[in-house]
Amino acid sequence: MLDTASFPIMAKWPPQHPDRLQLYSFPTPNGVKASIMLEETGLPYEAHKVTLADADVKSPEFLSLNPNNKIPAIIDPNGPDGTPIGVFESGAILLYLAEKTGQFIGQSATDKHRITQWLMFQMGGLGPMLGQLGFFYKFAGSEIEDLRPRERYINESKRLLNVLNQELKGQDWIAGDYSIADMAIAPWLRGLDFYGAKEVVGWDDHANLTAYLDRFLDRPAVQKGLVTPARD
Repeated sequence: MLDTASFPIMAKWPPQHPDRLQLYSFPTPNGVKASIMLEETGLPYEAHKVTLADADVKSPEFLSLNPNNKIPAIIDPNGPDGTPIGVFESGAILLYLAEKTGQFIGQSATDKHRITQWLMFQMGGLGPMLGQLGFFYKFAGSEIEDLRPRERYINESKRLLNVLNQELKGQDWIAGDYSIADMAIAPWLRGLDFYGAKEVVGWDDHANLTAYLDRFLDRPAVQKGLVTPARD
């Protein structure tokens, strides 16, 4: 059973349903990975909005669950050893929920490793590079007169998009069947709209990717997960 002694975060975001999995998140590309997965699996959960403001992500309560002060994070009152467990890092949450439910992780050990390598591709490459692209193209980095940082991340983003576009040739999803790898990758592709960077990376030249993202966004669970927790 959940209690504030074990999970101080509940003092700031008290659960109404402590028997359900607790999600602490905000609808960013990383944040919606967890909410989409929860919607896809059908696990009962309760969503708490944790804004990106220091008052939330750097609060003692949130840091007690994720010392790295980043969303998303979860608490599962029904952990794998019969006791509650907290998990942070979006990729780790996807793997945890996939193993808990046996869903979206493939049917064999080979499938799991194929899916995991593309999950790591997103975690170590696509997400960080597109995030830096956003910083140098839309946000404060765009004011830097030296164009070399921006060009670096534009070019690396183009390279990674080409990798994905080639891999998707002749298939609907990145690693066979729809999986946690797609739930990790596609929200970051969608983020190019927010950055206003589709044109600069040649998005329309990637026919396999554009169709892939459309398929992803057509899923009802994705549509719900993208707005959970609500911003307002």
